[in-house]
Amino acid sequence: MLTNDQLAAWDRDNFFHPSTHMAQHARGESPNRIVTGGEGVYIVDRDERKSLDAFAGLYCVNVGYGRPEIAEAIAEQARKLAYYHAYVGHGSEPAIELARMIIERAPAHMSRVYFGLSGSDANETNIKLVWYYNNILGRPEKKKIISRWRGYHGSGIMTGSLTGLDLFHKAFDLPRPPILHTEAPYYFHREDGAQSEEDFSQHCADRLEELILSEGPGTVAAFIGEPILGTGGIVPPPAGYWEKIQAVLAKYDVLLIADEVVTGFGRLGSMFGSEHYGMRPDIITIAKGLTSAYAPLSGSIVSEKLWTVLEQGSEQLGALGHGWTYSAHPLCAAAGVANLKLIDRLGLVENARETGAYLQRRLHQAFDDHPLVGDVRGEGLLAALEFVQDKTERTLFDPALKFGPQVAAAAAERGLIARAMPQGDILGFAPPLCITPEEVDDVVNIAEAAVASIAAKVL
Repeated sequence: MLTNDQLAAWDRDNFFHPSTHMAQHARGESPNRIVTGGEGVYIVDRDERKSLDAFAGLYCVNVGYGRPEIAEAIAEQARKLAYYHAYVGHGSEPAIELARMIIERAPAHMSRVYFGLSGSDANETNIKLVWYYNNILGRPEKKKIISRWRGYHGSGIMTGSLTGLDLFHKAFDLPRPPILHTEAPYYFHREDGAQSEEDFSQHCADRLEELILSEGPGTVAAFIGEPILGTGGIVPPPAGYWEKIQAVLAKYDVLLIADEVVTGFGRLGSMFGSEHYGMRPDIITIAKGLTSAYAPLSGSIVSEKLWTVLEQGSEQLGALGHGWTYSAHPLCAAAGVANLKLIDRLGLVENARETGAYLQRRLHQAFDDHPLVGDVRGEGLLAALEFVQDKTERTLFDPALKFGPQVAAAAAERGLIARAMPQGDILGFAPPLCITPEEVDDVVNIAEAAVASIAAKVL
């Protein structure tokens, strides 16, 4: 392995990596992996190590690596028009086409798409739109936004506040008002082990209603949630959850923001997670699967209800005072157009549904009876294993043991990339939507070997 060459030294001396233990990396105590290529569900590094990427980068390389159709679309657009802004009515052909394609695929009540670059900036846009909406309606006090503990909505100041994970709050003076948090729909972690899923969903809805009433319904503007919790543990909603939550939101005139950065464009086996779970959002956040990460692009899809008020606001106040230099960037939009065409042509939404069902079955077959696996869960091509010290009592491991990260490391040694999820001993899977049943078998077989190797140390 090339561990002491100049490139590795430059990396440690100059490159500030996200979500990395900075001191350990600078000292050379953590992995220094330089990825050089990829094809399908595999990546290759400069040491020619090949790994099956069962997390699609960060749940984002949905069409798989090495797709020339997207690369060529970006190159062609760069030759024609690398950049022009989208301010004051300017546009480019790929941005206009992509907006049309998104609205055609979105739930029927959605109206327009605002483009950004990342899920974080899209949720920043959403916060501003919610505040603007209520100001135009003459409700200046209705500004609080309720998120959920263990939710993930970005790493900015406000979006980091929406996020409900300790790692993203520690030493950053977050969360900030007017962001509030309510209980996560995490059925495995319910206090009452005898509680049914429906009863737990009602419990979550009751806690939300209590929070709204304690804050004052006239001050609560919106509720944001991922259709299925992602970075907080890959947790599908318990039965009846979204129906009960939306009843509370409707009762108090609270907008619903569906953060579909992970679930949008097929991951659950449906084009959107909102439709999958019967949600009717006022805003949908999109990113990752929009371009399969071949270029940075995000979007806020706004409903007809919201758009009508935004138009009203521009009649009163003039142009909307919000924009990013790179909004609707032509190269990124071209990547998005090519990506959505590829998703359709390859039938990747259908594959996520069918091969995703196979992944779920294989994981249950392999791990339901394992003494250290407390929960096997997921939907489509999104799944997780949660490890416990005692299965019957749902007793968690001491975090200092780092059981989940040890399993992830053991899998990586065997050529499988799965993610050690934060705030728990959880191993996550979110492979590219092009994965085959045979590749699913490889994922599960390697995961079994990895779990067995670490379990042997504690059993």
